[in-house]
Amino acid sequence: MGSIPREYEQRCQFDAFCKSVLRNEAWNLKRSMKRQRRRVTPLDTVPQSEWDKLSTTDCYPSDSFVFSSHGYSMCIDNELVAAAFAGLSATEQSILILHCALDMTDAEIGAYLEMSRSAVQRRRTKALTGLRAKLVALMPKGG
Repeated sequence: MGSIPREYEQRCQFDAFCKSVLRNEAWNLKRSMKRQRRRVTPLDTVPQSEWDKLSTTDCYPSDSFVFSSHGYSMCIDNELVAAAFAGLSATEQSILILHCALDMTDAEIGAYLEMSRSAVQRRRTKALTGLRAKLVALMPKGG
């Protein structure tokens, strides 16, 4: 018999190499799928508390009430709080906007509005007390 040509021998070696690579890739795929099955939780078994962490609520500017004073704005999302805030005087609104939105102290607000620090403190306290009273009056029964 004659000898096997060199080209045929190389094809057989390449064929064996390809089969080995495919076999190893199949094993790797099986291992990774097994690992994934251990790690993945089906969506129907996820508790509601976890879903709440993943969900978000869209906020649009049209959903809030905007109050402005001296070029600064404060957005209020709650309708009851916005109604109570709208009932305050313009000076009280300005003081609360500067205090809450800009985190200014009474002395800084007083210098900005040309009032004394104690007057600002009195008006801010009065405004917050009035706001609290209006909110209690506007609150629906039972909540």
